[in-house]
Order: sequence, then structure tokens, then C-alpha cells
Amino acid sequence: MSSPRPPRLVHVVSHGPHCLDGVAAAVAVARYRSTSEVRPYFSGNPKINEILCGLKIDEPLADQELWITDISWTAPEADAHLRRLAGRGLPIFWIDHHRTAIERLKAGSIDVAFTHRIVDDRYAASRLVFEYLQQQLRAEGRENREFESFAPVVRMADDNDRWLHQVPGSWELALTVRAMNGPEAFEDLLHIDEQATYTPRMQAAYDRVAAELKRSFEIADRSRTLLPLSSGLQVVGAVCDGYPSEIADRWGRELSNTVFVLFDLRSGAISYRRSPDCTIDLSAVAAAFGGGGHPAAAGCEMPDLWSLVARTAGERVAHVIRQLEAKS
Repeated sequence: MSSPRPPRLVHVVSHGPHCLDGVAAAVAVARYRSTSEVRPYFSGNPKINEILCGLKIDEPLADQELWITDISWTAPEADAHLRRLAGRGLPIFWIDHHRTAIERLKAGSIDVAFTHRIVDDRYAASRLVFEYLQQQLRAEGRENREFESFAPVVRMADDNDRWLHQVPGSWELALTVRAMNGPEAFEDLLHIDEQATYTPRMQAAYDRVAAELKRSFEIADRSRTLLPLSSGLQVVGAVCDGYPSEIADRWGRELSNTVFVLFDLRSGAISYRRSPDCTIDLSAVAAAFGGGGHPAAAGCEMPDLWSLVARTAGERVAHVIRQLEAKS
């Protein structure tokens, strides 16, 4: 069976660059399309509309591809831009697993003629991407050893993103990717071997994690507050300096029926997590603040928190100054 001609240029927009699942999804596409030029773009939820609307893809579009993985958009302008690109002949693939994407799709707020679309929350995006491309290889009767050898990393990404933590090394790899800068994680995972052997750059990043994690836990422990609700649910709020998932995971082992709200100084965003026995849909909570995510892990931005912190600190200093002035 003859295989289709690979595209000249492949654009991949994915969640990242500090998210193992989003980076692994992009790498899966790149390793599958190893004979094409692949251009990755990474974005978080606050910037995704800007990234998509800013995509400038020159003619001819028919011999290029656009993949959007592990992330969705919210602005009608982004939807319209993708619709125009598809109308001009650009093949567009969208694969996501976030509950917010599923809800937007059901509501009819996404209207693009995708070449292929998978929006399914049963698995992480990297696994959805990998298994779809694996099926394509088999349907075409082709082999791609470079792509297939990436399966162990995909298993770790899926395991970590769904917080199963049954695959050895998944948690450590996720921390390592989070600690790396810019496109480094994509570059290193693009060439990682089947044993997922760390590159020197990855090992150095992992070595930094231990000290950073310790500091973040210290900040979170000092700032931790508990807000009980009449329903028996409780909300624990805290400030951290990165690693909100790791903090919530540890605290969730000692607290029941709890929602964790962590203000991450490093990202400037709010991360929502829950204890294993809690059933609150955190994606719905995040959506109320313009964010999104999964039922068990979601996030948003609250820009006014920065000004509230600054104002509170300023008011306390102003109070002291008034007291000093009164004594003089």
C-alpha cells in the first residue's frame, strides 16, 4: 500500500512548555512527521487565543498541517481564524481531553472544519494523539521506529496527567519537564531513547527540582488557611512558588473532602486540586473565573489578587507610618 505524501511543513500548537502531556503530544506529532519540518508553539490557556490568531501560515496551505493538542480556545476570533485557514485548504487536527473543551464543543461554540478531531477525557492528550497516529501507521501499512519508540514516554505522560502514578518515573519526568526552560523539553524528548534516559540537561533540571519543591512547600505551609463550608466540604487556600499539584497531592493524603486553591507565585495563576474523595467538578469552578481544566485539576488567572496583595501590604505600612508621624 502506498503511503500519502508527508506535508512539507507541520505546525503544532500545544499546551506547554512546562506541561509533560502537552509537550509529549507535540513530540508525538513531530516524531510521526519526522521527514517534515515541524514548528512547535506552546501556550497556556490565557494566551492560546492570541497564539492561534497570530498564526501566519503562507501559501500553499494544502501541503502543510496544523495540529492543536492538549488545549482549546475561547475567543470567536480564534475560531473564525481557524475556519478561514481550513477553508483555504489547511488540514487542521484538534486533539484535546479537557472537560472545558468538551463542554464548548457540546455548546456549539467551536465551528471549524477539522480534518480530524478527538475530544475525549478518558485519556491524556498525548495518549490520544499517539494512539490515533499509531492507527494511521497501521492503516497505511507503514512502520516508524522513531515514533513507536516514544510509547514509554507517552505512557508516563498519560499516567501523570491523570494522576494515576502507576508507571515508574512518570512523576519525576513531569517535574523535570516543568523545571526546564522554553523549548528545551521538546528538543530533548524529540530525541529521547526508548528507555527514557535523561539527557544531561534533563538531569540538571531534575536536580534543581528538589530544592525548589522544598521551598514551595515551606511557603505553602506558612500561608495555609482552611475555610469550612456548611456542606461538610472544606476549601484550603495557600500560596506556593511552583509545584501546586505536588502540594495538593501530599495534603490530599491527610485531608478529606477538600478543595485546594493554590496561588502560584511562579506562574501568577490559581491552581485548583481536590482530595481523592472529593467530587466537586473543578473545571466548572475554574470556568466561573475564565479558566478551565479537568474535574480533578483545573486553573485560572485572578489578576486582581496581585493588586489586593500589594494594597494590603501598602495599607499596613501606611498605618505604621501614620503612627510614627503621630508620635513625632
